[in-house]
Amino acid sequence: MYNRKFTPDIVNTLADNEIFVFGSNLAGAHGGGAARAAYNRFGAVWGRGVGLQGQSYAIPTMQGGVETIKPYVDDFIRFAAENPQLSFLVTRIGCGIAGFRDADIAPLFAQAVDIDNIILPRSFVRCLTDIHR
Repeated sequence: MYNRKFTPDIVNTLADNEIFVFGSNLAGAHGGGAARAAYNRFGAVWGRGVGLQGQSYAIPTMQGGVETIKPYVDDFIRFAAENPQLSFLVTRIGCGIAGFRDADIAPLFAQAVDIDNIILPRSFVRCLTDIHR
């Protein structure tokens, strides 16, 4: 059961142990949305579309359907579980420029509900709660 805070709609600052998790493209062209914020504020590297970069973590969302995003989300969840000293603030990845709905992406994070250092958006948690009713 998810019983912690939610990722704020807008993240302007991070504590030293916090990581901004954003949707990217495989080319790492962080030109808009949360990817732009990650690049401008949290150390995302232009040209790197996957993984930990500074105080950010990129999950590609622009390469196809939801099934192409799942392996990257699985890798992220595994990484977060292996790094409990960090707190990961997941944005609504894929729900902006990539054009997916919360209901499309939230199920990919079902396993994250049981990992205390993964903070999810309220909309994802609502979708996951609706799935389990």
